[in-house]
Amino acid sequence: MKKRRKTSHKGENGIVLVIGGSEIYVGAPILTTIAAQATGIDLAYLAAPKEVALIANVYSPDIISIKLPGRHLTQHHIPEFKKFIEKSDCIAIGPGLGLHKDTIAAVRKIVKTKKPKVIDADALNAIKGAEVHNCILTPHHGEFLRLFGEPGNYQTIKKHARKDKIILLKGPVDLISDGKKVYSIHGGTDAMTVGGTGDVLTGIAAGLVAKGCPLLEAAVKASKINKKAGEIVFKKKKYGLLASDLVSEIPRLV
Repeated sequence: MKKRRKTSHKGENGIVLVIGGSEIYVGAPILTTIAAQATGIDLAYLAAPKEVALIANVYSPDIISIKLPGRHLTQHHIPEFKKFIEKSDCIAIGPGLGLHKDTIAAVRKIVKTKKPKVIDADALNAIKGAEVHNCILTPHHGEFLRLFGEPGNYQTIKKHARKDKIILLKGPVDLISDGKKVYSIHGGTDAMTVGGTGDVLTGIAAGLVAKGCPLLEAAVKASKINKKAGEIVFKKKKYGLLASDLVSEIPRLV
């Protein structure tokens, strides 16, 4: 990762843009944003429907929100946060987006950017059949099946991954590939089936990429950090573990 200069200025140590949220899924993009911040980046922007963005600002004054009119992302919103795409070091897209027809069209436009991307959740469903580059895909097994038309395992993840399209297949054991090798990340806890832990993982990966970490290394490190954070929280809270609990463990683990 880029070494922090003692005289560095705001924005020099990583900027992440999170694009997500919809009328139902409010918490997901907030979890991704605060997880990215916990990796030690300088700035995190959240582009989300206005109601989601306002809730994000109440939850955390550290989030810079881009308030989009309406209840879900559309192609018409892209000009409103285009300058933030250009300013960011990594884009995290997908948490809580929903699958409206115009949202899918917007996602397929946004992922064409050359900026590094972490593509998760509903954005994975939106990019089926599209060519994507310079990205980390973070599907669970159901999303992998829908995206590639076959179950996720050592062979298929290696088949569909490339150096510029890292696949992080989430599960009790995370499988990560760049098309040449497959890495198995063990750990975590079965309490991490609670909603939102994948959103936290996406934020960690985006934060590490924004700090200069290569895609494959960021995916492996994010998986390890997320699972270890789950283990630490489980010792304290058992099955009362919440995804938001993981965030406080991220800075020390990074």
